[in-house]
Amino acid sequence: MASGKYKQLVSNTLLFAISNFSSKLLSFFIRPYLSYALDSPDVMGVSSLLQQSANLLIPMVSLGVSYAVIRFGLDKTKDKASVFINGFVTILLGFGIMVLASPLLRHIPAAAPYLGLLYLCVLMSCLRTLCTQFIRARMLNRLVALDGVLTTASLLGFYLLFLSVFRMGATGFLLANACADAVSAVFVFVWGRCGRFFRPKKFDPALWKEMLFYCVPMIPAAISFWIINASDLFFVQAMCESHNGHSGSYYVGLLSAGYFLPQIITMIGTFFYEAWQLSAVTEEEDREAFFSKVFRIYASVLFCCVAGIIWLCQPLMHVFKESYFDAWKLVPFLTLCSMCTCLNQFLNSVYVVYKRSTSSLYTMLAGAVLNLILNYLFILWMGPWGVTLASFLSLLLVFLLRAYSTRGLLEIDFHPAWLLMNLALVLAEIYLLMSWEHWVIPVTLLVVLIIAVNIREVWSMLQKLLSKLKRAK
Repeated sequence: MASGKYKQLVSNTLLFAISNFSSKLLSFFIRPYLSYALDSPDVMGVSSLLQQSANLLIPMVSLGVSYAVIRFGLDKTKDKASVFINGFVTILLGFGIMVLASPLLRHIPAAAPYLGLLYLCVLMSCLRTLCTQFIRARMLNRLVALDGVLTTASLLGFYLLFLSVFRMGATGFLLANACADAVSAVFVFVWGRCGRFFRPKKFDPALWKEMLFYCVPMIPAAISFWIINASDLFFVQAMCESHNGHSGSYYVGLLSAGYFLPQIITMIGTFFYEAWQLSAVTEEEDREAFFSKVFRIYASVLFCCVAGIIWLCQPLMHVFKESYFDAWKLVPFLTLCSMCTCLNQFLNSVYVVYKRSTSSLYTMLAGAVLNLILNYLFILWMGPWGVTLASFLSLLLVFLLRAYSTRGLLEIDFHPAWLLMNLALVLAEIYLLMSWEHWVIPVTLLVVLIIAVNIREVWSMLQKLLSKLKRAK
């Protein structure tokens, strides 16, 4: 029985990896492509600001209901039709409020000329998330995998059409994302037979109240997460105008390019977490040992990947246009940010299991407040490069707070001495890379050492994956 839950986690992780691999592979390569399709860091900077504006609006418009859809959809005591229609009504209500708030939204930096497209992006993203989370709650994981491939193909097609053929710039960037989300939403709704559950009479006010009570605290938590991960762009835009003779949008473009390599960590985290949240909720036997073992393996894999990405960040930035090369200086701490985000998601699953969404809020809110303060101070001290260190320290605070607060719910063994040793080695790697001209040999040795420290856990995971693949054949 104990090995069964690990096999199920591996199986779901592989399936969601297949689902997301093509889309994440596209997003991984899209940054270099955009450096050519959008002509300059300034244009990429505007596109990134618009995309992050949409990311901020999405949880507010949906009221975070996607979290409730999967959590209550997995609950066998809840009527799935009521869960789905309650989620749909929530999105309509939130979108209506956003339309009424249009005079305020025009003040978002760079948003006024693109407001209609911004609305379209937000609505399509909310509807797509509702449908995909609902089919996940129904355990239709193969359909999730197929949707990932379809969405990738459509997004690639729309990017090529609007950016390379029609040369529509930031407008084409938004339009491509909206169209791809719309295609996905329609596909999942039809092939997932969501129409059977789209029954307005099944709207359940009592369940809706319960869902909102669960998900509404997720809104400020999501906003806090956005502040830590995306407010950097707006700080840089506002505070780095004319820094070293460049515009604020130029540095926003560099920052956006800097996320290129850390996306590898994000990809791994996405593959794992979508499977993990199912196992975390449904597996009830010996949870403490289960969480502890999975955390150790997961963190080991992440540390190895972080060390490798930092090692390769200079040479791999050559895939961008030459004007983007300096973005490599942003990569090391952005990579650590991605790792902290993955670990924070893991700990958030404890709150999901016990329906303690307010704890997710408090921890993210603390990180967001620290991030706002450090962004301002570090930009004054270090220029645009300071925001990456600010984000890392903020996400590290979130991890520490969650590691402490979850102990009241679930005793996870974090192996603190082992974590500190890994972090110290990675920070030493960053120091050598940033300050030594002849960094290649010492940094390479550190990478080998980090892998040696974590190889047992990584090999354990690889054995499980390989055994699963062999049985699949």
